[in-house]
Amino acid sequence: MSTDVEMQRILSDLFHSQRFAVLATDDHGQPFTSLMAFVASPDLRQLVVLTDRTTCKFANLMANCRVALLIDNRENKVSDTKDSMAVTAIGKAQEVASGEDPSMLELFLACHPYLAEFAASPTCAVVRVKIDSYLLVSSFQKVLEWRTGG
Repeated sequence: MSTDVEMQRILSDLFHSQRFAVLATDDHGQPFTSLMAFVASPDLRQLVVLTDRTTCKFANLMANCRVALLIDNRENKVSDTKDSMAVTAIGKAQEVASGEDPSMLELFLACHPYLAEFAASPTCAVVRVKIDSYLLVSSFQKVLEWRTGG
């Protein structure tokens, strides 16, 4: 099995088991992080998050579209050092214009139906992150990279 195929399988399994990611944005040179509900597109080339347009993170996204998201499966146990995995997704964020691609919101709400009321708010933004690459760290030091070509 090729590394890319193996990596895609691992990522898909991880993303289906995890509901939240840590989004890192840039606030004028100062990193800023936020815990976010997320969902991955079936081809893993995009991640989708929702945010209120009045937040610091949204202002950061508009000023600098380059972001990173951390998704992991740690359980806050000592064994996490060798048993957990963490992936950093690196890409560019862009608000999906209202009516532009309703499948992004549908995909998100299929995974997070409890956020439907928030999603319907007039200040809620659907944000698509087009992924350039994933860096997967497992077994403490094993690192794999997948460049999506997107």
